[in-house]
Amino acid sequence: MEKIKTYNDLLEKIKNEEKFLLYIKSEGCSVCEADFPKVKEITDKNNYLAYYIQADEMAEAVGQLNLYTAPVVILFYNGKEIHRQARFIDFLELDYRIKQTL
Repeated sequence: MEKIKTYNDLLEKIKNEEKFLLYIKSEGCSVCEADFPKVKEITDKNNYLAYYIQADEMAEAVGQLNLYTAPVVILFYNGKEIHRQARFIDFLELDYRIKQTL
């Protein structure tokens, strides 16, 4: 899973990628660290493009995407957000939603 470092890079991904998962984590968040490999396993298994950002390093994204908790998983499809889970991630639901876009 590749890290996106700037808000402009994130906007480019949303504009140009057909579909991808965005994982948002924050510094010192133990749940974020525990869930990260589980989300990565799901995206790898489905051969699904995935990126992550550190919320505390990208304040503009936090405001624009309403990322006021962590972790957050967002699925983008054709430039639109089609699914979001925050704080408590249902991995079966996430896998199902990813498969819907394949």
